[in-house]
Amino acid sequence: MEGRGAWIHAVGMTTPLGLRAAATAAAVRAGISRLRESSIINRKGAPMILATLADADLPPLAPELVGRHDLTSRQLRMLRLATHALQEAASVLAPGERPPLLLAGPEPHPKKPASPLGEGLLELLAPQAGVFLDQGRSEATSRGRAGGLELLGRAMELVRSRRATSVLVGGVDSHLDTGLLGVLDEEGRVHADEVLDGFVPGEGAGFLLLSSRRVLPTSTALAFVSVPGTGAEQGHRYSAEPYLGNGLADAIRAAVGGTSGLSIRTVLASFNGESFGGKEWGVAFIRNRDAFHAEPRMEHPADCFGDLGAACGPVLVGLAALGLRKGYLPGPCLAWCSSEGAPRAAALVSSEPA
Repeated sequence: MEGRGAWIHAVGMTTPLGLRAAATAAAVRAGISRLRESSIINRKGAPMILATLADADLPPLAPELVGRHDLTSRQLRMLRLATHALQEAASVLAPGERPPLLLAGPEPHPKKPASPLGEGLLELLAPQAGVFLDQGRSEATSRGRAGGLELLGRAMELVRSRRATSVLVGGVDSHLDTGLLGVLDEEGRVHADEVLDGFVPGEGAGFLLLSSRRVLPTSTALAFVSVPGTGAEQGHRYSAEPYLGNGLADAIRAAVGGTSGLSIRTVLASFNGESFGGKEWGVAFIRNRDAFHAEPRMEHPADCFGDLGAACGPVLVGLAALGLRKGYLPGPCLAWCSSEGAPRAAALVSSEPA
């Protein structure tokens, strides 16, 4: 039912695979990888394997943002990463329309507790991308991979209550920060020679334009996304509690609840190459087995573009929407994301309301 979700009208992506959504979707479909040895050396003397964009491929900072000494290099890079993706998602807006933006940002590392988004980064995206936004209803969170899926629920509240005709939901992140990479390297988590149970740090941005209406004056929807399910894993990576996998199981149960005759054909997961996430997916799948097709297709595109962090959720939903629209992904699709900390979230993407 349409009251339990929203229509996706546009998708924007910037990833190591391309500056536009179509480029990333085509590369993921073809299995093209941008995982490369970098010039950054780990504590064992081996090059870290990263998935990043060339600096020359990113748009410059808006003139009014050049020389801002109150912003970190990571924040400046996130602004540049978000530029094209936000513009692409906003490209079908009616003239003069100012949607709110709900933005997911990186979660703080326990050893670096300050929010990587900092103060005011959300407000800087509008001048950087040249997109008019309803700043009064815009908001940002720092909850990592699951953050973008969590914000889908907030966006649906805004469009259902008619406080907004459309809402932009997005995420942006970059691991290209020497301090962060150093902490992750100390934990033995960055993929390199002799570091096999590690992940490839990536960077990117993803944005979705959502509306309660299937047809707008300027566009027809690509797909439908249902109200997300959320959960909290008490035994997450940085917790002393036992890792039971309950958070993701709860999130998927909530995402598929209330649907009838559901048979999920495609799963898009935030797996990043580390073995840690395998247990919770196994628990979640077994507990929600009746909602899945006998042989669901499994997609974990971090194999192609690395770990996108907070950009993961909107990018996975966008890949599902484009795959359904083009007909190469069987639906319905389930996108799920697990953060480094407790947040877990999942959402159904389909051609029609489930």
